[in-house]
Amino acid sequence: MKELVYEQLNETIYTETLDNGLKVYLLSKPEMAKTYGIFGTNYGSIDQTFTPIGNEETVNVPEGIAHFLEHKLFEKEDRDVFQDFTKLGASANAFTSFTKTAYLFSATNHIEKNVETLLDFVQDPFFSDESVEKEKGIIAQEIRMYDDQPDWRAFFGTIQSLYHEHPVKIDIAGTVDSIQKITKEDLYTCYETFYHPSNMSLFIAGDIDPEKMMEQIKNNQSSKSFAKEEEIKRSYPDEPDHVAKSFDSIEMPVSTSKCMVGIKEKVKGLRGEDILRSELLSGMILSHYFSKSGEFYEELYQNDLIDDSFHFETDLDVEFGFTIIGGDSRKPDELADRIKEMLHQLKDQKIDPEDFERMKRKKIGHFLRAMNSMEFIANQFSHYHLLGVDLFEVLPTIESLTIDDATAFLEHWIKEDRIAVFQVKPAASEKHAG
Repeated sequence: MKELVYEQLNETIYTETLDNGLKVYLLSKPEMAKTYGIFGTNYGSIDQTFTPIGNEETVNVPEGIAHFLEHKLFEKEDRDVFQDFTKLGASANAFTSFTKTAYLFSATNHIEKNVETLLDFVQDPFFSDESVEKEKGIIAQEIRMYDDQPDWRAFFGTIQSLYHEHPVKIDIAGTVDSIQKITKEDLYTCYETFYHPSNMSLFIAGDIDPEKMMEQIKNNQSSKSFAKEEEIKRSYPDEPDHVAKSFDSIEMPVSTSKCMVGIKEKVKGLRGEDILRSELLSGMILSHYFSKSGEFYEELYQNDLIDDSFHFETDLDVEFGFTIIGGDSRKPDELADRIKEMLHQLKDQKIDPEDFERMKRKKIGHFLRAMNSMEFIANQFSHYHLLGVDLFEVLPTIESLTIDDATAFLEHWIKEDRIAVFQVKPAASEKHAG
């Protein structure tokens, strides 16, 4: 077992890659009442085209299958796993993103038993034709519920405007039609390919004894048999640099329009620390200009173009990247034009050295505050792990950023053909009612 010591944060991670390929990370935090565990696989909604383990032919699986599989793993032949955690006083959950599926628990006691439960249920799939059919109805209802949410439609509508071919444009849960095509055999194919321990990581943070915990995990894994480790071959379509649609809109029963401006980030060739540095710079610059204390926010607010719903976010990965800025607006067209002008303005912006230091201090402050949360540490550690980045190296990376880095980033960040606008507008009946 290796010890990774981070003196600046006064933290030590204990890590080992087990014989079956599972990567285990343990963070001992005796002062914390709650322990948090996350068992994740490098498999998300964008992994629709791949070569199944043991096969030579590439397959295409139905949209939404990673999310469907996440749901099904909780259901066993004789019980629901959520009840197992409840009996142990733990809170359990799971989520599927574009690139990852994760299963997690938080608890204040019975930690060893909860870790066993987490490992055992994820590594013991049970799918039947009947249970798969039943799940289709449940997930179809979930999809329809999201389809009725204007914020969700605005978010995915923006991504669909940005991307031509890449499966990031497809809703993580799939569509009502696509999930009808999912079979028990499809689920086993995806499970056997992507849920091999060598494609997974386990992170546990809290009041634990690392030596004892690692021994317990090793014993658990050595009692199970797994197929031989193989490289997973995934396939993604070629994606043009420019956006699919520079403008698109839908009508929904909303009283106020929603306007989102999307930036299709350039990620080709970026790996590990390069992605982290781009993500940090993007976040710092957006926060400086578009957060409530920023000059761009102030102007948009004073001109009655935005309200408190205004927000921004960046999601960068090896295969895709986007930034979305916007919110509710009574003047959506004017807001879109002004945000685009502001983004272009940034290319020629000369950042004041004092402002840049302030941006860094703000980012460091946010990061250090977040590191007080076990949930944040566990989730972000597993997120960055998939990108080849160590969460505990984020702080020194922020500190190493220079004003020259920010200037170079701004020069290449914004291009007109990489910007898309998506709006959710009031339906005719809402306009009339207003």
